[in-house]
Amino acid sequence: MSAASSDSPPFRFYDNRQKYLTFVNTCNEKAMIARRAAQKLDALAPTPPALRIFDAGMGDGTVLARMMSAAAWRFPTVPLVAVAKEISLEDIRLGLEKMPDRFHEHPHTVLALTNLNYADAPRLASSNPDDQELNWHVVKLTGDSTHEYLEQIESLRDMLAHGWATKPSPTTGNPIYVRPTVLVIYREDYGFLLDAAIPRAGDERLRYDFILASQPWRAKTSAEFKAQKIIAPLARTLAPGGAMLTVQSAGHDPSQEIIERLWPGLEPFPVDRHALLKATAVQLGHEAQHFDLTDPSDADALYGYEMHTLPSEIGDRIGTSTLFAAWNAAIYVNQIEDERLAQAMGGTRYLEATRAVLREHKGLWFRDESFVISRKRDV
Repeated sequence: MSAASSDSPPFRFYDNRQKYLTFVNTCNEKAMIARRAAQKLDALAPTPPALRIFDAGMGDGTVLARMMSAAAWRFPTVPLVAVAKEISLEDIRLGLEKMPDRFHEHPHTVLALTNLNYADAPRLASSNPDDQELNWHVVKLTGDSTHEYLEQIESLRDMLAHGWATKPSPTTGNPIYVRPTVLVIYREDYGFLLDAAIPRAGDERLRYDFILASQPWRAKTSAEFKAQKIIAPLARTLAPGGAMLTVQSAGHDPSQEIIERLWPGLEPFPVDRHALLKATAVQLGHEAQHFDLTDPSDADALYGYEMHTLPSEIGDRIGTSTLFAAWNAAIYVNQIEDERLAQAMGGTRYLEATRAVLREHKGLWFRDESFVISRKRDV
């Protein structure tokens, strides 16, 4: 993302917890993404020893937990291996809080969490020669209740703090791991049944039936970078017949109208799905023939989500809390830098713009776009 000035410090978009938590608690994007992901699970045909899914950015665990729930409903007798990448310690904690009932409802579940980068996370192995030895932990849950599982997960706090320690990247300012870490959790009483499915250190043969890559980048990063560093490496870890659902913001919605009123001509989303798919085909090279890289129509790709509001909240008078929630959602989704925000929030124009858009549209809604890359079964 462009900085407001050339000598400004790197913008740490994903490190802003206040904006993120406010957004996820006032908007239903995660529910919509989970629903689309669940629909894709219906087309899968997993093979032994397990159904394997990978979440390329767990966040607070809401989408992952819902995907796991959908997988348990769709494949009730199939062991599930759920692997997720997340750099944020706070999100790891929030995500783990949602897991006890997953182990209770679907006991033949293995959960693996890691802070490795996009190229390495699916394999649960670091390719960086400068990395220290992989910090690998295995937790075998005992008991048969969600209460017992939660107590054991909460006892991991010190280990999580050590494993998910971060430092700022000298080039981007974004947090990077201090030590590469993998945490594997499963029920001890199902260890024998799951033995062939449990990931182990040094075994880099993991291939996935389904991958979710939801908002895994800064919007203004080039298509070439996204394809080279994220999409192509993830696609290569798909099993035959596997599918990867990629989701990103599309703009051209009321939230972008708020931004346009304050910064005319600013384009928050310069890289669309068409550019991403073309760049991915280039990065895959001769391997592209093994994948379906079909560019979906707008009808299939575009969908909306909204900020939660009561009908009575949008009228002649709009409450301060609603205004600030809408403003926060707009600047979060459109990834506006702190320097721009500091200038805009020095007056009242930002609230006036937000109020006007809310009244015009009777609320606030957003547009995402998605596309699926699948590996052909005959590979």
